Parts: sequence; structure tokens; C-alpha cells
Amino acid sequence: MSGREIRLVLASASPRRLELLSRLGLSVEVAAPDVDETPLPGETPALHVMRVARMKARAGGTRFDGCAIVAADTVVTVGEISFGKPRDRSEATRTLAELAGRTHTVLTAVVLRYGNSEASHLEAASVTMVPFRRELVDWYVATGEGDDKAGAYAVQGKGAVLIERVEGNVEAVMGLPLAPIPGLLGTLGLSLARDGESLVVRQSP
Repeated sequence: MSGREIRLVLASASPRRLELLSRLGLSVEVAAPDVDETPLPGETPALHVMRVARMKARAGGTRFDGCAIVAADTVVTVGEISFGKPRDRSEATRTLAELAGRTHTVLTAVVLRYGNSEASHLEAASVTMVPFRRELVDWYVATGEGDDKAGAYAVQGKGAVLIERVEGNVEAVMGLPLAPIPGLLGTLGLSLARDGESLVVRQSP
């Protein structure tokens, strides 16, 4: 017998994360928390994305009691150098010029929270960019597609022309890998259940 249905709240303003969850037919409420995403002194990229994702999930949990909260944070790294969302298009141009022709790592932390319990997952993918010319950078930056994205590009959009290959989960590059979610829900005593052609979050029987 199925348990009761649990509302799912996405603690993010990212339309890509919402679109990914919506692919599963999940009904998702969006509540973007206001958290400071500035890295702490000496903080590694992996610790940074996990801390920020946890902050988002906990902020959502205080507003939506009894709901399952899903939060994520993404950063692009070359070694220990991190590239988050560009502050402006000049920074976006500098970021893409730095990434051109190189391989970088995309880290996405996913945190699910239900009640006072949390489950987390860190996903890494490797992205190699083509050695594109400045003219292509200027065109892409002017499209505005990378304005609010870590690394100043979107692998699923026009930014695909900049990408030679992706090794790993491409959804991690988009900002929310879906594969870990059933396991994270299970850790919290929840599960994905079929509801017609869609899925819903329920308490595990």
C-alpha cells in the first residue's frame, strides 16, 4: 500500500533544474532561497558546492514544513580555480576565454531534505571545450544564454557549439543529475511512485 504523497519543493530559481525534474512528470513547487554563495577562504570547490546546496535546502525547509526539499549547486573548476555564475558579460567573456580548448570539471552537489533529515550526493563530470576564436565567444556571450550559469555556458543550448565532449553525467553539467534522486529519497524514508504517466514522492510503506 502506498504512503501519503509528499509535496516536492525545488529550492532553486534555475529553470534548467525545474525542467529536468518536470521530465519525470513531477509536480514541483519552486521557492528560490536567498543565500550567500560566496566561497569561504580556503574552501575547496567540492566543499563549497555542498555547503551552498545544504544552505539552500535548509532555507527551503524552514519555509515548507512537511515537504521534501531538493536543492543543488554547480561550479566549474580548473584545478582549484572555480568559475561560478559570471557577474557580468565581461566576466563571462574572460571565463570562456580561460576555458577554451581545455578540459574542466563540473561539480554539482544535490541535497534532499525532509523534516530534520538530509541526504546528499556530489556528482562530477569532465567537459572539454573546442579551441574557439574570440569572435565565437563574443557571439555567444551576446546571446545572454550563459548569464546565470556556472562557467558562463549552457551545454544543452547554443553553448553546445563550444563543447567537444562530455565525460560523465551530462545532467550534472546542466545543474541537476536525476539518477541519484531515488536513492537520496530512499535514505529519507521516501520513494518515487507511479501516478498514471507521472511520478510522485510518497512516504515509503
